[in-house]
Amino acid sequence: MEALRRGDEFAVHLDLPGVNRDDVDVTVENNVVTIRARRMPQREEGDEVIADERTYGEFSRQLFLGDNLDSNGLAADLADGVLTLRIPVSEASKPRRVALASSSQ
Repeated sequence: MEALRRGDEFAVHLDLPGVNRDDVDVTVENNVVTIRARRMPQREEGDEVIADERTYGEFSRQLFLGDNLDSNGLAADLADGVLTLRIPVSEASKPRRVALASSSQ
C-alpha cells in the first residue's frame, strides 16, 4: 500500500494482481474504509499442478480515515492490478485566509 496527499485529496494505492474487478468490494462506514478482495486459482478440471506458490482466497484491509477527510467523496478505481482510492480533504480542513480586522488605538 502507498498513501499520499496530492493537493486537496489523499490517494491510496493497493496492489491486487490477478484480482478481477467483480471480486473487489470497497465499503465505508464511520470513517473506516474496508477493502475486500478474492483471488481464485486459474486451474481447470484435469490440470496437473506442477508448482503453485500463489496466494489464493479472500483478503481484507481496513483504513482508518481522519476527521479531515470527506469519506462521502471517496472514489475507487481498479486498473492494471492496482486499486486506487481517492479521498478528498473536507472543506472545513482546507486552509483558508483569515481577514484582518482593523483596529484603532
